[in-house]
Amino acid sequence: MRIGFVGLGTMGGAAALNLIKGGHQLAVCDLDPKRAEEHIKLGATWAATPAAAAWRADIVFTMVFGPSQIEQIIRGENGLLSTLGPGQVWVDMTTKKPELAKALASEVIHTGAQAIDAPVTGAVDGARTGNMSQFAGGDEETVARIRPVMELMGPLHYMGESGCGSITKLASNQLWAIHATAMGEALVMAVKSGVELQRAWEALKIGASESWCMHHDAPSVFAGHYDPSFTLDLCQKDLQLIVAACDDAGTAAPATRLVADRFEEARKRYGGDKGELHVVKLEEEAAGVSLRLEGDWIAHWDN
Repeated sequence: MRIGFVGLGTMGGAAALNLIKGGHQLAVCDLDPKRAEEHIKLGATWAATPAAAAWRADIVFTMVFGPSQIEQIIRGENGLLSTLGPGQVWVDMTTKKPELAKALASEVIHTGAQAIDAPVTGAVDGARTGNMSQFAGGDEETVARIRPVMELMGPLHYMGESGCGSITKLASNQLWAIHATAMGEALVMAVKSGVELQRAWEALKIGASESWCMHHDAPSVFAGHYDPSFTLDLCQKDLQLIVAACDDAGTAAPATRLVADRFEEARKRYGGDKGELHVVKLEEEAAGVSLRLEGDWIAHWDN
């Protein structure tokens, strides 16, 4: 298929490479042309604007920082609304409020194109290895039609009508933030109480305490870099969307609100450009405990 791809950041760049390797012709677009160098070497063409990326494309994927950026890509000068039409499909992988997903989808559908919201999860290694989970909301027949293309990037889960993909992604990030905070508290408590860190980690990776976070993210704490592939600024952007979604749904969500405060404290103390797991460092410093652990902790984005 002819595919447009707008947004070649940490996740988007890797996902686009998997589409090229899958045999599709891509036109790629990003604010930083240097991000497209590898894609172009593999046969992609450069598009200077979102509209140019979408020109004559069967599917247009977008994956950018947040709501304001995706609004500009859709509604702005040389945006997708200026060129999308019947037969085309827009798939947005940006994390955003479901209300915005629905509003933008309505505008795109008015052009005759189809719109799918399909935000993703699975970290950088998932994007690179084609194991990036996608939560899709929108027309079910359209999702089924483009499923073979999307599955080149990772597992695809159909969640329901427009907006359902976005709310599922927020729920996923909601649980991750709670798990990351709880992981730090549990490991610090165990170590300060006399349990060796390696033994504590092995025990907490099984049974009722098992989580993706304990398996995948703890090594970033042990190594001491706290995973710079996703920053505290990005965490707080997502947590603001999550808290707003809780407000919109009328849910109390006390744990979520406390965790959002902890991430904000970490962002203020260490800087918004620092790695997401600095929320664990808060707990280490408060307790006077180090969670450094000797080992060959290969960064997951290098796998």
